Formats: sequence, C-alpha cells, structure tokens
Amino acid sequence: MSVALHLVIIVIAIVGWSWMDSPPEPPPRSISARLIAPQPEPSPVVEPQDQAEREKQKRLEDEKRKQAEQARKQEEARKIAEQKAREEKARQQAEAERKKQEALAREKAAKAKEAARQKAEAEAKARAQAKAEEERKRQEEARRKAEEEKRRLEAQRKKEEAERKKREEEARKAAEQKRLEAERRLREQQLEALADEARKAKEAEALKQQQAAAAKAREAQMLSESEKYQALIRERLSQAWYPPSSATEEMTARLQITLLPTGELASVKLVSSSGNTAFDNSALSAVRSLNRYPIPDDRDTFERYFRQFTIEFNPRRLK
Repeated sequence: MSVALHLVIIVIAIVGWSWMDSPPEPPPRSISARLIAPQPEPSPVVEPQDQAEREKQKRLEDEKRKQAEQARKQEEARKIAEQKAREEKARQQAEAERKKQEALAREKAAKAKEAARQKAEAEAKARAQAKAEEERKRQEEARRKAEEEKRRLEAQRKKEEAERKKREEEARKAAEQKRLEAERRLREQQLEALADEARKAKEAEALKQQQAAAAKAREAQMLSESEKYQALIRERLSQAWYPPSSATEEMTARLQITLLPTGELASVKLVSSSGNTAFDNSALSAVRSLNRYPIPDDRDTFERYFRQFTIEFNPRRLK
C-alpha cells in the first residue's frame, strides 16, 4: 500500500508538471473571407491545440489504467501474501501440534522407561534380600553344626581324660602291688634263688608289657590331641571361608597345608580341584587368611599330624 501511494503521488506530480509546461497557444489567425455564393461546408479541421489536449487526455487515461492495473496487481499480491501468511500460520500451528504430540510421546516413553527401571530395581532388591536371608540361614546352620561338633569333641575329650586317669590309677596300684611283691621276694631271695630268677624274668616281661602299654597310651593321647586341634583348625577355616555364589554342594577342593612349629603357614597347595576356579581360589584365600593355626605344644604330635596335612573344602561340610 505504501508503494502504491508513492506511485500515485509521483504520477500526480508528473501530470501537474505536464499541465504547467503545456506549449503556449498560438495567436489567433485573422481570416478574410468574401461571400460570393453558398459553398459546401468544408470538413472540420482539427486544430493542433485540440490534438494536444486529446493526447494529454489519452496519457492521463493510460496513466490511470496503469495505476488501476498496478493497484489491482498490488491487491492480488496482498491477497496472495495474506493467503501465504494464513498457510504459514496453519503450517506453524500444525508443526507446533506435531512437536507437542512428539513431546507428549517422549514424555510417555520416558515415564514408561522410568517405571520399568523402578520395577527392575525393586525386583533386584527383593532377590538380593532373599539371597542375603538364605546366606544368613546357611551361616547360622554352619555355626550351629560347628558348635555341636565342638561340644561332641569336648565330651569325647573329657571321657578320654577320665579313662586315662583310670588307667593311670590302675597302673599306680599295680606298681604299688609289684613293689610290695618285690620287697617280699627280696626277703625270700636267699631261700628262693630259682624262684628269684623266675621272678626277674616275669618282671622283665611285665616291664616290656608296661612299656608297650605306655607307648599305646602315648599314641592314644597324641591321637586325641590331634583330633582336638584338627577340629579347631576346621572351625577357624570354616569361619574364614566365603564360597563364591557359583558354588554348589557337589564341589570339593582338597588342599595340602604345611605348617611351621610356630603354627604359621609355610605353604599351601591345591592337590585336587573342584573344577571351579573361583571356588578353588576362595579355599586358598581362606587358608592364607589365618595368621596362626592352633597346634599342640607336643612336638611329636605336631610332627606326626600337623607338619603337613590335607583338608577338604565343601559347602555342606568342611572335613
């Protein structure tokens, strides 16, 4: 509209200028005529001034037509621009609606994903709690069995101790009896020379049997002592052992342990694998985790039973 208004102003200025600069009218001609007789009227003559006026009028009409045509084209351009603006507005609204729907879809998908994540976390937490409860029950059962085994070994030790004391008392009484018998025979030595030799032979045999009995008692004592400390070692290893989650009740690993007389670990060697590396490594770690092993003070018992021994690791039992 602004361009059209400027064009109209320019055209009006040009037309006004052309009116101002129109050529000066020629001076009127003097015509002398003499009427003789009626003559036919001559054809009208077009004066140059009329011709210029008509051309000027024609230019004005052409200019008006041009202005009208330009105004029509501008109106058409305005309508086309308005149509395009409406179409652009509709396209923007459609684009905004599409983006809005996409945002809603993304928000819905994000909520669904978050709900799935929370559900998975809740399920994982429930599984972990169930596993922890199962592990707690297993450890509690292992402790209960270890305590029962400890009480059994203690009862057995007390029983063996009572038997040992009973044997010692019997041996003491027998020795006392022999001493009295020896004194009696010494008094009769001169009268019973032959009986004295027989008595000496009998005493030698009795001494031999006594030594054998003492050796047997010593062996039994060492065995009892070794069983007590073996039970202590199994208990310590059971407390230090943490089998992996992949362990099954059928898995068993045999380890050879070598100790120093101080109870410190000299070496450990896997002599029979369970078939599961993590299971074997957990057993080796349990053996190496003990700073000092419980061992008897008696050197002979240590050398026979604890210098080097094997032990089995199994989830159901620890031999």
